[in-house]
Amino acid sequence: AMSKSAVKISSDLLSNPLCEQEPAFLEMVTAFDTAMKRMDSFNQEKVRRRGDRDSNLYFLLVIPALNMAVKRREQTLQDYKRLQSKVEKYEEKERTGPVLAKLHQ
Repeated sequence: AMSKSAVKISSDLLSNPLCEQEPAFLEMVTAFDTAMKRMDSFNQEKVRRRGDRDSNLYFLLVIPALNMAVKRREQTLQDYKRLQSKVEKYEEKERTGPVLAKLHQ
């Protein structure tokens, strides 16, 4: 996205009326535009080459890890809700020694 933005900026500079008035400015902007297009082409090729290998690696490594993290979070949330309901139950009961001990626990 960054190299695409740089190409857009260089194209916008080329269409600037100042380029028509100043040959030196036109030469600099043309060189800049050429460099940005080369950089974008290089980046796109690199992304295409790495895309297949990295996407497979991504699906093999990252997605299962995310699924496990979501499962752990869901389990922890269920445990928290279960324990929270126990706490609320003990808080509603009469304040006796065993109830206070369980509440503290």
